[in-house]
Amino acid sequence: MSRLGIFVDRKTLSNAEQLTALIHCRDVAEKKGHDVDFIFPVDIAKIPKMDALFIRARTDPMNVTYVAARMAGFHGIPVIDDPQSIQICSDKINMYSHLIRNGISLPKTVFLPRQDLTVEGVTRLFDELGSPLILKEPSTSFSLRVEKVTDIAGFFRVARRFIRLSDWIVVQQFVESRYDWRVGVLDGKLLYVCKYTIPSVTFKIQASVNGHVVYCGVESVPERDVPPHIIRTGLAAANAIGRGLYGVDIKNNNGDACVIEVNDNPSLESGEDEHYPQVYEQIVDHLFAK
Repeated sequence: MSRLGIFVDRKTLSNAEQLTALIHCRDVAEKKGHDVDFIFPVDIAKIPKMDALFIRARTDPMNVTYVAARMAGFHGIPVIDDPQSIQICSDKINMYSHLIRNGISLPKTVFLPRQDLTVEGVTRLFDELGSPLILKEPSTSFSLRVEKVTDIAGFFRVARRFIRLSDWIVVQQFVESRYDWRVGVLDGKLLYVCKYTIPSVTFKIQASVNGHVVYCGVESVPERDVPPHIIRTGLAAANAIGRGLYGVDIKNNNGDACVIEVNDNPSLESGEDEHYPQVYEQIVDHLFAK
C-alpha cells in the first residue's frame, strides 16, 4: 500500500479551518487506498519512507519545509511543492522575471537596486508608474512587507526598512480593485477559481489594522461564471513558473487582467474549493501518477 506524507507544523494545525482541510485531504487519500502520515519537522527523517509528499506548511527556502521538499526530490518522491517552485515563488524578483520572460500581463514593474535608491531615481519612478506605488520586499509572503506609498518621503520610509532585508525592492504600479481573482492551477490545468474580496480598510487581502489582523472574504466561483480571459491568464502565469500547484492572483481592471503574483502552496482551507469538490482527489491522483 502506498503512503502519503502530509508535512505540517504546529502553526498549520492551530487554525480550525486548516485542520479541517487536512483531515479532509487525509480522508480522500485513504478512500483511494493510500496510507497517510502527518509528518512534523521533528519527524522529517520519515520522508524517505513515503511514496508521495504534500507540504501544507509555510514554504520558504530558509524554512524546514524547503529541506523537506529537497529531501523528497533527492529520494525521487513526488512532492508538492517542489523545491524549484518554492525557490521561484519565494523570491518576487525571480517570480516576476519568469512572468516577464513569458509575456504575462503585469502591473508596470521595476526592480530597484539599493544603489538607485535616490531622490532622482524615486522621482522618476513616480513619473513613470504614477501614484500611489506599491513597494514589495522580495521575500514577502501573506501580504507582509507590501506597502502603498503616495509620495517621495513615504517611499523612503518604507524602502529603508525593506533594504535592510534585501539589496532590491520591487516597485509596482498600483491597480485599483475591490477583489482579486485567485486561479488555482495544478500541473498546467485549472483546479479552482475564487474571488478574494479586499477589506475596505486596506488594499491587501490580509493586513494588520490597529493591532488586529483583517482577512479578505472568500467566494468560490464556478468555472462557467469566470471570464475566460481570467482562466487563460491564470494558466499561462502558472505554466511560466512550473508544473506544480499554484494560486495565481489576478486583478481585472476595466477588462484588462494583470497578474499580481503566483503563489506556491496556495490556501485551500477557506472555501476556495466550494464549487470544486474534486480538488483533493486531483491533488492525490497527481502525486501518485508520477
